[in-house]
Amino acid sequence: MFRFRTLVIAIALATGTTSTVFAAETAPVTQAATKAKLSTNPFFAPSTLPFQAPDFNQIKEADYLPAIEKGMKLQLGEVNKIANNPAAPTFDNTFISLEKSGALLNRVLAVFDAITSANTSDYLQKVQEDVAPKRAMHQDAITLNAKLFKRIKTIYDKRDTLNLDPESLRLVEVTYQNFVLGGANLSDADKIKLKALNKENSTLGTQFTNKLLAATKDGSLVIIDKSKLAGLTDAEITAAAEAAKSKKLDNAWVLTLQNTTQQPLLQELTDRATREALFKASWNRAEKGDANDTRAVISRLAQIRTEQAKLLGFPSFAAWTLENQMAKKPETAIKFMQNLVPAATARAETEAKDIQAVIDQQKGDFKVQPWDWNFYAEQVRKAKFDLDESQIKPYLELNNVLQNGVFYAANQLYGLTFKERKDIPVYNPDVRVFEVFDKDGSSLALFYTDYYQRDNKNGGAWMSNFVNQSTLLGTKPVIYNVANFAKPADGQPALLSYDDVITMFHEFGHGLHGIFANTKYASLSGSATARDFVEFPSQFNEHWASDPKIFANYAKNYKTGEPMPQALVDKIKKAGTFNKGYDMTELVAAALLDMDWHSLTTTEKQDPDAFEAAALKKDKIDLSYVPPRYRSSYFMHIWGNGYAAGYYAYLWTQMLSDDGFEWFKEHGGLTRENGDRFREMVLSQGNTKDLSKLYHDWRGQEPSVEPMLKDRGLKGE
Repeated sequence: MFRFRTLVIAIALATGTTSTVFAAETAPVTQAATKAKLSTNPFFAPSTLPFQAPDFNQIKEADYLPAIEKGMKLQLGEVNKIANNPAAPTFDNTFISLEKSGALLNRVLAVFDAITSANTSDYLQKVQEDVAPKRAMHQDAITLNAKLFKRIKTIYDKRDTLNLDPESLRLVEVTYQNFVLGGANLSDADKIKLKALNKENSTLGTQFTNKLLAATKDGSLVIIDKSKLAGLTDAEITAAAEAAKSKKLDNAWVLTLQNTTQQPLLQELTDRATREALFKASWNRAEKGDANDTRAVISRLAQIRTEQAKLLGFPSFAAWTLENQMAKKPETAIKFMQNLVPAATARAETEAKDIQAVIDQQKGDFKVQPWDWNFYAEQVRKAKFDLDESQIKPYLELNNVLQNGVFYAANQLYGLTFKERKDIPVYNPDVRVFEVFDKDGSSLALFYTDYYQRDNKNGGAWMSNFVNQSTLLGTKPVIYNVANFAKPADGQPALLSYDDVITMFHEFGHGLHGIFANTKYASLSGSATARDFVEFPSQFNEHWASDPKIFANYAKNYKTGEPMPQALVDKIKKAGTFNKGYDMTELVAAALLDMDWHSLTTTEKQDPDAFEAAALKKDKIDLSYVPPRYRSSYFMHIWGNGYAAGYYAYLWTQMLSDDGFEWFKEHGGLTRENGDRFREMVLSQGNTKDLSKLYHDWRGQEPSVEPMLKDRGLKGE
């Protein structure tokens, strides 16, 4: 998944992303933080490292809060100076000045948000909780500043007479829309109401995030009988033993949870009781009635968001937040998803029959349940295609996939080369840094990888920036990718599933969107686009994982270096659409569930469990053996990561990516010419153009859903 940057100039308010970085208000930690010597705070001046990369050798936890607070104070001073400028409003003294404001705040928040997501601590969580409402109030102080908005509106109203270049015109239009969607046109009384709702929404958003992180950590399944781990590899059992040791548990094994409903080890565990226990540990992680139970939080968040939308004149939160998306209207997104349901569920039902046949053949006296699906689906795959995951993993070693797959594809398409920089400080020993060089040899960007799962890391995978590209500010991109792959025992190779490989290509697709950013304004740079476009470059990049030339370059045995046998390659290709009914159904179920929560037009309190069950039934996607990819109580995307009413974007952009890949196939596939054209017309553009027009200009036509249906096995083979 992509992690949206929280932009100070109210962009987050308009897209609903404020919950990304906000937490429950608790006792302030200012006293502890101010012990840091302000004069030596590393955030107070741009980093002197290459690309202004964060100097993690100098940054201490106590540095964040004073830098955030000073950054807010400085930016509000800058904004008030713009708003109160006695000179008539111009593009330069309003929009350019606004773009240049908040340098310190943007610098510290880029790092703070990265660390609190990927390498947090109890102290940093308390800082989050302290600054959450302050950040909401800070954004409101800008968005709801009447004098500032008057200047913005003055320029907007006469924008067509100012002879602005296309990117500057786009900045005016996007900024104006974001201010309006953020409440700039409200009365003073309604602004007060909105500020209170925004503050509470932000507070609860991070409270949800912190509760879920703790629930996922505490929800790990503890095994005390090694026989219950039958089916796991020696490396996986060793990793489980080490996880137990990290929790100070002797003679035990711990199976940690990933963020999704289904857990990877369910595919291998032969003991059905262990599978059921692991599945239920995942399913109930945030519903135990303890301090980490998230249901009361999300029930209130749903109410708040409906109230926000109604205050701004929209019937629902979804109607509000889709106003500046490609889909424009919730009805468009819902219809798009509902049209996928019949084909997805029909295929899933067929797959369930195949699985049930195996269960019955093995004299299993039970009907297939969610915890059985992956275990028996793997057997079906082996029977149908003579293929199982254990055959594939030895050819998918992480570093080889990165260097000879992900990086190699970028070299073939765009001419990029990569050099590891061990002199650049990192925030965790697992992190690596690479300098990215353009096709002419010039230095283009820095790229960080943080791939292994940790207890203090949020679940899932994401990309974002430590430094945003902007020719106005003279900054080049500093990008990072984060994932949650199982960390191998010391001395052992990190062997990936093919799904993990797809995740690496996906997140690096986001990375390329940032690396190739070539815009004047940071607000429009790289991946600062609509949610239902931002997943297009990432999902498009997934296609190169299976390109014959790329695949052959990275799919090599980690022991011998021998390429994957062609017979095995052919089996993988033949099984390409296997289990796609399940995959599509769990994804559509989650996306519709998100849209149902955010299409509420009533502020009546909802019971999350009852609401979820009713929504799935209404949407005709309540298959007992195919649970949604995320349950409401641990749906991080929509309650904590800024994808509220936006999870449909993964499906929408599947359509764009599969349709876009058809263009490549029609024009010769993997060529530098095709890559350069895609870079120039799409990846470098950010949000500098209307995104529907941008896609049409590159593709030459409107996107079609047909390639998506075919690629996902939902249409005739």
